[in-house]
Amino acid sequence: MFHFFYRLLAIQLTEGVRKVELLMIQIVVWDWLEFAVRWTHVITAIAWIGSSFYFIALDLGLRHSSSLPQGVKGQEWQVHGGGFYNIRKFIIAPPDLPEKLVWFKWESYATWLSGFALLAIVYYGGAELILVDTNVLELSSTAAILISMGSLALGWIAYNFICKLNVGKDDTRLMLMLFFMLVGFAWLYCNIFSGRAAFLHLGALTATIMSANVFFIIIPNQKIVVADLIAGKSPDPNFGVIAKQRSTHNNYLTLPVIFMMISNHYPLAFGARYNWTIAALVFLMGVSIRHYFNQKHASNLKPIWAWVVTFFLFLSVVLLSFVRPPSHALDDSLASSSHRSALELAKFVDLSDTIVSRCGMCHAREPLWDGMVEAPGGLLLETKNDIAQNAKQIYITAGISNYMPPNNISYMEPEERQLIVDWFEDYYKSI
Repeated sequence: MFHFFYRLLAIQLTEGVRKVELLMIQIVVWDWLEFAVRWTHVITAIAWIGSSFYFIALDLGLRHSSSLPQGVKGQEWQVHGGGFYNIRKFIIAPPDLPEKLVWFKWESYATWLSGFALLAIVYYGGAELILVDTNVLELSSTAAILISMGSLALGWIAYNFICKLNVGKDDTRLMLMLFFMLVGFAWLYCNIFSGRAAFLHLGALTATIMSANVFFIIIPNQKIVVADLIAGKSPDPNFGVIAKQRSTHNNYLTLPVIFMMISNHYPLAFGARYNWTIAALVFLMGVSIRHYFNQKHASNLKPIWAWVVTFFLFLSVVLLSFVRPPSHALDDSLASSSHRSALELAKFVDLSDTIVSRCGMCHAREPLWDGMVEAPGGLLLETKNDIAQNAKQIYITAGISNYMPPNNISYMEPEERQLIVDWFEDYYKSI
C-alpha cells in the first residue's frame, strides 16, 4: 500500500520527469520510511521493555510490614532523580480509587504495531529476496506472506488455549508447554522461510503473544476490577492473578525477543544447519538470565548457577554455529523473471566484474577475508543471480552512498560507483 502511495505521489508531483528519476525518488523515500518505522519500533520497544523490567523488579522487591494498612501486599522505598518514592501495592484493589489512574498499555500496542509495519515493509515488501528461500522451500511471495500472518495469529490462539487449560494453573508445566510450542514454531519457520526470516518471525510470534497478553488479558482484567470499584462492588481477585501470570510470561520472553530481533545481523545464528535448535537454546538462556535477576530482586539472593547454565547454553550455541548447512550449487538459472532484465543489460558484464572484485571476497558462500566465516548480513554477491536479486541494496549501499565497501577497503573507484547507478537506472527503465 505504501509502495503504491509513494509511486502515485511521485508521478503526480513530478509529471514530465523521467520514469527512472521517479523510481529513484521512490526508492530513497521507501528506504527512509523503513528507517523511520525501525526507529519508532526501537523507541517503543525500549519504553515497553523498560516498564516491564521495572514493574517486575518492583513487584518482587516489595516488603511487607505490620505497619502497612490492610490490603497492602508490600511497599518499597526508592531513590531517583533527587527524591524518594514510597510505592505500595494493594493485593486486589485500593479501598478508594484515585481520580487519575496511570495505565501502562500504549507502549505494548505501539511496539507491536510498529513492529508489524516494519515486518510488512522489509519482509513482505521484499518477500522474494528476504522472506522466501527456494533452497529451503519453493514458495510464492503471496503464499509466504499468508503463512507469515497466519502463523502469528495461530501462535497466540495456541498459547491462549494452553493457558486456559487446567495446566495453566501450574506455572512450571505451563512454561514447559510454552517452550515446546515455541520450539515447534522455530522448527517450522526454519523449514519454511529463509534463516534470517525464520528468526525474525520467531521474535515476531513471541512479541505477538506478549502484546496480545496485554491487549486481550491484562488490560481487560484490570478494567473489570476498576469498573467493579467504581460500581462499589468487591473485585474478583482471580482477574488479578491471571493478569499477573501473563505479565510474568512476558517478563521471561523479553530477552529472547530482543535476540531474535537483532539476529538478522548475525548469520552464524540464523544460517546454521541447526538454526532452530539455536533458537530453542536462546529461549532457555533468556529464562536463566531473567531467573537470576528475578531471584535477586525477590530475596537479594544471587543464584550464580543461573549464569553457569547460561554460559554452557551459549557455548552450545557457538558450537552449533560451526555446523554449516549443505552447500547449494551456484546456479544462475534461478534468477526470477523480474530480475532477468538486470542480467541482460549491456552494462551488467562490467558491473558483475566490479561487484565480484570489490565485494565478492566477503559476500561469498565461503568468504576469503581473513577471520570471516559468513557473508556479512547473509548477503551473497557471488553469482550473477545474486547480484540481480540484490540490485536495490547494491544501489543504496555502494551506488548513491559510500557505505560499502567499509572504509572503501577494496578501493572501489568513483567510476565504478557511477556504473552501479547507471546499471540500476537502466534496470528500472526496462521493467
